[in-house]
Amino acid sequence: MSTTELTVSLGERSYAIHVGRGLIDRAGALMAPVMRQKRAFVVSDDNVAPLYLDRLGKSFDAAGIRHAHAVLPAGEATKDFAHLEGLLDAMLEARCERDTMIVALGGGVIGDITGFAASVLLRGVDFVQIPTTLLSQVDSSVGGKTGINTRHGKNLVGSFHQPRMVLADTETLSTLPRRELQAGYAEVLKYGLIDDPAFFAWLEENGARLLAGDEDVQRQAVVTSCAAKARIVALDEKENGLRALLNLGHTFGHALEAEAGYGAGLLHGEAVSIGMVMAFELSARMGLAPREDVERLVRHLRALDMPVTPPRLPGVDWDARVLLGHMASDKKVKEGKVTFVLARGIGQAYLDRDVDPEQVLGVLADSLTTG
Repeated sequence: MSTTELTVSLGERSYAIHVGRGLIDRAGALMAPVMRQKRAFVVSDDNVAPLYLDRLGKSFDAAGIRHAHAVLPAGEATKDFAHLEGLLDAMLEARCERDTMIVALGGGVIGDITGFAASVLLRGVDFVQIPTTLLSQVDSSVGGKTGINTRHGKNLVGSFHQPRMVLADTETLSTLPRRELQAGYAEVLKYGLIDDPAFFAWLEENGARLLAGDEDVQRQAVVTSCAAKARIVALDEKENGLRALLNLGHTFGHALEAEAGYGAGLLHGEAVSIGMVMAFELSARMGLAPREDVERLVRHLRALDMPVTPPRLPGVDWDARVLLGHMASDKKVKEGKVTFVLARGIGQAYLDRDVDPEQVLGVLADSLTTG
């Protein structure tokens, strides 16, 4: 299967996104030209490391790249200050230098915490993203957003630190449980909902094949998603306007994740799936989006067994006002007002900073009631 190369155009900080099968086995050769020294420090988690760490190491050996590694616990709970401190200590104990390449081998959690560690280690070192989940391949590995969670909310501590390269090895998708593929699919679907109705229609036809493991469909979805994100990041790297559209469903979703305690009961992509439905429902109630588009979105998600309302979780007592309170800690709050990504229809997303909190509360309350 051929490899597709895309570019995130950021002047001197531009970098390539490689999408294809078997890239982990070629990583050393692909990375060598962008490395300042032939030395790498790899960060992975205890799910991914047994599958791919040795293969990555062999590719480094073949390219003459010395390497060390750290393995973190899998899961969203790893994105915290304690694990960040431990990771930085491991990097310093390994005597990483300013020219050492840090490598994130894993999903969104590993990419986020590793990128943040790279941004502050020795006041900033280079890193490469090797995303191994659908969600990280189509979204979090591209664009330079890094960070960790706190008790106040998700990704509230972090930095913009662009990678030197992204290697999206689509072979890794074959080892993902269906639930992880579904979580990543929410981020794929997002690109169609933002400004590409033709892509949304293509996903309506091909989404089931993607989740069933069709490699050609998966690769096309990853390439299309990465191209869309690369275009937006090149235009608005620091999220001053256009890039905020990529947060469709995330304001609602992050509130759900915070209340669920960032546990395994609600994955990030699942929260985004629910959040996109809430965003479209709010848009319809405000007289913006046609009711038929809300129904079309819900129908597609349900056809793929993806969540459209918050699930019942042990120890979680969903409360609409509590969720609204979580939104007040969102990164996009300006002068006390939450910035929502709403839509005038499928493929017509826009930003709205003047939304009536009571309407938001109504959407939350009704979703919790029907869930």
